[in-house]
Amino acid sequence: MRRIGRRAFHGWWMVLVCALCVFLGPIPIVVFSLGVFLKPLAQEFHSGRAAAVILLLSNLCSGSIWQVYLFYAALGVVGPAELVPYVRVISSWFDRYRGLALGLMMLGMGCGALIMPSLAQYLIARFGWKVAFSISGATMLCVVVPMIAVFLSETPAQMGLNPDGAIQRATIPVGDAHAGASLREAWQMRTFWLSFCSFVLVSASVHACFTHMAPIFADRGTPAQAAALASSLFGGGLLLGRTGSGYFLDRFFAPRVAALIFTGAAAGIALLRVANSQELAYAAAFLIGLGLGAKGDLIPYLASRYFGLRSFGEVYGFTFGGFALAGGLGAYLMGAAFDAKGSYAWPLAAFCILALTGAGLMTRLGPYQYQIGLLVESGPKLEALPSES
Repeated sequence: MRRIGRRAFHGWWMVLVCALCVFLGPIPIVVFSLGVFLKPLAQEFHSGRAAAVILLLSNLCSGSIWQVYLFYAALGVVGPAELVPYVRVISSWFDRYRGLALGLMMLGMGCGALIMPSLAQYLIARFGWKVAFSISGATMLCVVVPMIAVFLSETPAQMGLNPDGAIQRATIPVGDAHAGASLREAWQMRTFWLSFCSFVLVSASVHACFTHMAPIFADRGTPAQAAALASSLFGGGLLLGRTGSGYFLDRFFAPRVAALIFTGAAAGIALLRVANSQELAYAAAFLIGLGLGAKGDLIPYLASRYFGLRSFGEVYGFTFGGFALAGGLGAYLMGAAFDAKGSYAWPLAAFCILALTGAGLMTRLGPYQYQIGLLVESGPKLEALPSES
């Protein structure tokens, strides 16, 4: 394996490319800005907020509700799936620094969540929601696709490199980089379903709160731009969750990191329920964003450590698919509860309990099952990965 002198390991360039693609992808532009679009969509189609949650409109959807549903269903299939190849690429390029690399890659999504809601609010106010969506779609097509085609390399082996930029393997092997369980084998493991259920419960809770963040603030008499600020503060928490969790995953046992962050998200939901000032509500938005941000690192990291890289795409895709579906269901149920009761009070309490349950499930995971041999760059061995003990 060759070494590229003293230059930075090429894997970090892969992290940068993936981060930029995620920043300009459908999740920050559409999902994290949906709360800003929620009221305009509900007013346009004379629908309740539960129905408005499942509306994503473009100039192609000329007022026919079935076109809107079909359009959003298609986006729901291809939108979240964009993350699967990115995290697979990063997991191939890094092992010992995998958590940090995933966190830096997900920084792109965190920046998107921080910037896009306010940008969407500006575009809606200036041009209307149809033009705002058209601009978003053009950006994805004309910028992201060429970047992937030109700059992205799938594995370090294609460039004659080892993961993490190492030049040799240590003498103590602890697994095969390409070993692991199949999706069918993973389904038979208790660890898989514990982590899956944890992510589903937390996803439903944090997505429900985020999607309805702007309406919650608006119902309290907050101006539209201040409500958009709440979404941006959520993005700030998400940004910190992305990078911070990745850093700690390389240094501490991942399920414990997850349990702590999910507990913080539950605290944020509780705070949003009882907050009687904008400042406390902004703090709640930040904590909830922190919980959602961490999942971007936690799902692929735990998948690679407990089920290996053999069927990583399938395992990660199944887990993230459940996470995404639960997020949509949580947002819908929050809207349905509001339509039925005229208040967000009791669904916020219920989602707080669900998030705490998800945190508890994380504490039941066992030790890691897969990691590749310890890698060295110039002689000394890197310290072992953190363990359950």
